[in-house]
Amino acid sequence: MYKILNTVEEDAAQKRDDVYAGKSYSEKEKNREMHCYRSHTCGELRKGNVGEFVRLSGWIHNRRDHGGVLFIDLRDHYGITQVVIYPDRMFQKTIAHLAKETVIRFDGMLANRSDENINSKLPTGEVEVVAESYDILGAAELVPFSIFPEDPAPEDMRLEYRFLDLRRGKLHENILLRSKIIAYMRRAMTDMGFNEFQTPILTSSSPEGARDFLVPSRLHPGKFYALPQAPQQFKQLLMIAGFDRYFQIAPCFRDEDARADRSPGEFYQLDIEMSFVTQEDVFEAVEKLLEGLFNEFTEWKFDKAPFKRIPYREAMLKYGTDKPDLRIPVEIQDVSQNFLKSGFKIFADTVSGGGVARAIAVRGIAGKPRSFFDGMVEFAQSIGSQGLAYLVWNEGNVKGPIAKFLDEQSMTDLTKKLDAKTGDVVFFVCNDEAKANKIAGEIRVKLGKDLDMIEQNAYRFCWITDFPMFEYNEELRKIDFSHNPFSMPQGGMEALTQKDPLEIYAYQYDIVCNGIELSSGAIRNHRPDIMYKAFEIAGYSREQVDEKFGAMIKALSFGAPPHGGIAPGVDRIIMLLANEPNLREVTAFPMNQRAQDLMMNAPCEVTEKQLRELHIRSTEIKA
Repeated sequence: MYKILNTVEEDAAQKRDDVYAGKSYSEKEKNREMHCYRSHTCGELRKGNVGEFVRLSGWIHNRRDHGGVLFIDLRDHYGITQVVIYPDRMFQKTIAHLAKETVIRFDGMLANRSDENINSKLPTGEVEVVAESYDILGAAELVPFSIFPEDPAPEDMRLEYRFLDLRRGKLHENILLRSKIIAYMRRAMTDMGFNEFQTPILTSSSPEGARDFLVPSRLHPGKFYALPQAPQQFKQLLMIAGFDRYFQIAPCFRDEDARADRSPGEFYQLDIEMSFVTQEDVFEAVEKLLEGLFNEFTEWKFDKAPFKRIPYREAMLKYGTDKPDLRIPVEIQDVSQNFLKSGFKIFADTVSGGGVARAIAVRGIAGKPRSFFDGMVEFAQSIGSQGLAYLVWNEGNVKGPIAKFLDEQSMTDLTKKLDAKTGDVVFFVCNDEAKANKIAGEIRVKLGKDLDMIEQNAYRFCWITDFPMFEYNEELRKIDFSHNPFSMPQGGMEALTQKDPLEIYAYQYDIVCNGIELSSGAIRNHRPDIMYKAFEIAGYSREQVDEKFGAMIKALSFGAPPHGGIAPGVDRIIMLLANEPNLREVTAFPMNQRAQDLMMNAPCEVTEKQLRELHIRSTEIKA
């Protein structure tokens, strides 16, 4: 028996002996059929296991010393189990001085916790392991930031030590959620009759779209591969090859700047393509997938299929964007005609010159202080507006900075148009159409946030449809493609030959949730004659089309089925379901906003030998 130092330790030893009362375990019995590292995981043990001799391995998550009794929270991938070390164990002081995050193995008897020591927040919270022996499996240095508690840490430090960051509970759960969501996607797509195929990672550079990541060829000096921005051409070629329904959890690479909802460098999408389908067939497949996915992974409210369809021009008018957040119960209205002949000269002149006037009516906020309205004006100016007009409907009169410029008839017409009532406030924006839409759209979102109008704990989906096939490029002074040049124009060849190009719509569509674009898609142009004509309208010769898109034209010339698809962003879907504002919180090893991997030191310099093998030379560009 070890020397007992005080009565506290005597009591502790008695408690430990009580656990073993009536039990005698030889070393052979203790280690019988036991794995060298663990008999159970740290999230597995329950009251039904009490009395068993167990072995656990994990990280020291936390420790507490209560009156000479040492408690260790031992953590592994599966959970946390409390380990208790009584003072008659000679190794107690050794354990007490180990750094948190040390990897350690404990052997001991599983016992019930005392009533006052039960932790109802843990699945293992009713039991504890009474330690008999230990083995340090991996010593730990002092960590640069706290794993537990999860105190804030600089983002660059978190990314440099991402392997530590990933131990923290919330991020660890997000990455597990990611795995489960992707597994669900694969099952759901397979159940709907889709087949998973892999497409090349090394391919040719695309002259369209975002900047490519280029890979120099050692065997072909002076030539480069490109990492795919998306498997777009390959999945269409699979349809032309006769594979009816394709999907892939596809890595995509684009040399773009980072945003909260867009990772620099690489991202993943659920790439989908289908043959002999209409736009509605694509919608049906995606809606079935998303409805099942959100039903499985969230308790929030969400729209059931069919999702709301909003034509592009309607979305730009009502929400000021083609990515509307439908949780905000406010819509923008066009009031251009109301100001055209009004006494408010600034608006009247803008509208008569081809601009538009937009109104955003908010119910019941007339009592807001002047500082609120001043703040809205300042916000409008910060996003490119010269100012922000507004009217306040009070009992019996209408006030506001522009009220004096509107005669009685103009005010009556506005009141009727906007269905304005006492207590309402209407904000007005006037500019050219593109700027007015953008400014009004951002003001709508600002009002939603500041007035706490955004519906909570809800996912609201919509399809944005009927994108214009062409637009007028002011800089080049010519007709250009507005979105995807390989989409089928609505009306086919007849529309291209007989309609004003700016009035032609395409079978293009986006799916949006809570103001975040999850994906763009289209019914593809599968006829070479229609493709040549569409590119001709945009100023491309037949020879230019053949030069830039020869492989696709060649494939379409050998019998291509009508086909279409879409590619929902995996990262953005996970971000929504995890309720995280940033993609880096749902990605295991992301880059920072400067497209750097601080943990692996990428991008990095390479040796002269490597450059010579690739027949390239690096030159420093002076600022």
